[in-house]
Amino acid sequence: MAQENNKQVKQITSMDTDFAQWYSDVCMKAELMDYSSVKGFIIYRPYGYAIWENIQNYLNTQFKKTGHDNVYMPLVIPESLFNKEKEHVEGFAPETACVTYGGSEELAEKLIIRPTSEVLFCEHYKNIVSSYRDLPKKYNQWCSVVRWEKTTRPFLRGKEFLWQEGHTIHETAKEAKEETANMLKIYKNMGKKLLAIPFVTGEKTAKEKFAGAENTYAIEALMHDGKALQSGTSHYFGQNFSKAFGIEFLNNENKKEFVYQTSWGVSTRLIGAIIMVHGDDNGLVLPPYVAPKQIVIIPIQSQKEEVQNACKTLSYKLIRKGYRVYVDNTNRTPGYKFSECEMRGIPLRIEIGPRDLENNEVTLVTRYNGVKTKYNIDAVPALIEGLLKEINDNMYNKALAHVTANTRVATTEEEFSTYINMGGYVKLCISGNEAENIIKEKYQATARVILREKPYISICPITNQKVTQVVLFARAY
Repeated sequence: MAQENNKQVKQITSMDTDFAQWYSDVCMKAELMDYSSVKGFIIYRPYGYAIWENIQNYLNTQFKKTGHDNVYMPLVIPESLFNKEKEHVEGFAPETACVTYGGSEELAEKLIIRPTSEVLFCEHYKNIVSSYRDLPKKYNQWCSVVRWEKTTRPFLRGKEFLWQEGHTIHETAKEAKEETANMLKIYKNMGKKLLAIPFVTGEKTAKEKFAGAENTYAIEALMHDGKALQSGTSHYFGQNFSKAFGIEFLNNENKKEFVYQTSWGVSTRLIGAIIMVHGDDNGLVLPPYVAPKQIVIIPIQSQKEEVQNACKTLSYKLIRKGYRVYVDNTNRTPGYKFSECEMRGIPLRIEIGPRDLENNEVTLVTRYNGVKTKYNIDAVPALIEGLLKEINDNMYNKALAHVTANTRVATTEEEFSTYINMGGYVKLCISGNEAENIIKEKYQATARVILREKPYISICPITNQKVTQVVLFARAY
């Protein structure tokens, strides 16, 4: 590696020395974001926002395939409307921000800046639904929300973040439960096909479920440092919100009934997951289908006309095939360019120099493993599709191997203590809320999901009471 290249890489703290600082370094040095003048409110720089746009594009395609429409709800919620659903309000009240002045006049009623939009959708659905013929309504919105978090970290936890929130209403509980399950599957498939992240999915415990939900299901990702990250949720509300807001319809027997409701969402927290699952000491490592730029072409001895012509010709061919490509013609050394595209996690680097062209070859370098391979320049366009798929699959399998190697089964509290300190997931049979509370207080670990497995012991090692469920625990972001 060139000396100039080394200087660039040394700006990043080693992930094994200080993972938190490494994460912050990558966010800044890869130009994903910047800090604003208000703590907890970040600036999404073009490269970071482009990752989010690719997530949006993937999910919008899936949502429309499944009959969902995009809408947009207001930014603010009247306090009286927000207070209609008691359990929901109690869950979000400590995190809300309020508008109390409009211009120079104090408002007669506080306006809550949306922490989520359940109540707005409920109010709207009440006004537009009267018959079973109006159902289902399957809406989604892309927006930002504000939650006044005390501790913030870019993408993972902020006072404002970007997300999508789906809200649907149905004629029957069966339909709503199927919707909840189907959206969880869409998120899990996104993990595999777009993000190369193997999500663990399952139901949240009663203690961890969403305020106002009957059931909450989550996608969980395991970071390089062994901590878990809740990366998305899908909720079944039953009739909790519809009864509170009076969302009724006449069924096919001409009887009034309350609708059954769901909600589901993912956020820019997914960008944090991508960074921490795949990154290394050289910076970002982006899966190819979510990467803003999939291929960078770097000319060696760029002043030579034959090199420039070859770079332009190859880039045109690749762009016409639909790949996201650019030629790095900046006035910097090749070593610096190599370092920069490693920092930015570009999946595939193509080097073209005079010596390569003498043999009608180019050098391809895959970011995730650093392997260099020479190919005939004319064969490259036909190779890219298979190569990108291979990169995505290998990144997914590497992350899956990390999950498998760091999932352990505990049968005693001593084992649990040992395993949770090693990082990763720990499977444990517990008796319920009391055991969960003790574990959170004593070991700073939380229940990630309930596993659909038969208990492998009968007595909870935490409370000495009868086991009721098998739960996956981890320390988490």
